[in-house]
Amino acid sequence: MDSITTPGSFERTEPVKRPTREEAEEAVRTLLAWAGDDPRREGLIDTPKRVVNAYKEWFQGYEEDPVKYLSRTFDDVQGYDDLVMLREIEVESHCEHHMAPFLGKAYVAYQPTEKVVGISKLARVVEIFSKRLQTQETMTAQICDAITESLAPAGCAVLIDAKHQCMTTRGVHHPNVSTITTQFTGVFRTDEDKRNRFFRLAGK
Repeated sequence: MDSITTPGSFERTEPVKRPTREEAEEAVRTLLAWAGDDPRREGLIDTPKRVVNAYKEWFQGYEEDPVKYLSRTFDDVQGYDDLVMLREIEVESHCEHHMAPFLGKAYVAYQPTEKVVGISKLARVVEIFSKRLQTQETMTAQICDAITESLAPAGCAVLIDAKHQCMTTRGVHHPNVSTITTQFTGVFRTDEDKRNRFFRLAGK
């Protein structure tokens, strides 16, 4: 693949030429030297290769389309119209400002109208957006937007609770601070009882 794309909301636009693997490894050597070490020493010889392999895994979300997963729906729900919720989905992402990890949990719910999606697909959508350079606020909105636009539910609710290493290991150095972000659409935005029920089920 010779180009990459950057997401606006959850859609991917603006093709960008992808560097070669050799160029990426050379960039790692430059950073190692800038940090004050010798990229030629024994312990660092294979570090550029390992870092590039890690980046391929950490940022694999750029290669995947959440809409593809959410398009696999089921219409026969026997009249079910209450919320569907997944709790404590692991979030492993990287801050787009410092490229430092932020780790936490996502809570995702929607109230179906005429169709439902396999529950594993909801977790997959969280993973796709988290495996990109992100802000937590943007990622929360992207997950909610993707579910809302693909499933047309009566409402969608997303909550993410995460700790940011750009705040815990640098800067202000507050290791015990977590960040909570939320996004609500439809009945979860307009109905306080439904929104409070979501919070109770999330344990928040």
